[in-house]
Amino acid sequence: MSYAQKLEELLTKSVIPDLDERLDEIFEEIADNKEASQDAKEEIQELREFKADLQDVLEEIQSGDIEEDECKELIDDIKEAQKDSDENEFGFKEE
Repeated sequence: MSYAQKLEELLTKSVIPDLDERLDEIFEEIADNKEASQDAKEEIQELREFKADLQDVLEEIQSGDIEEDECKELIDDIKEAQKDSDENEFGFKEE
């Protein structure tokens, strides 16, 4: 499997669904509180922009406009970010 295929799979089966899940959580919190905090608004905006960037990467993969080495770098970056997100908010690994 090429790095482009691996990246596409990672984005479509893990990263984008995780973003959608987080957006849903934020919207549920807003619905419960009947208003959105400034932090929630900013996070929604950041997540939407990040998701749009990922959609652009998917388009590049599908059109063949992305190099294999760039795909590998993105995969490595995503895996590092996922590893870091396993830490709690104080930066310590949960045991």
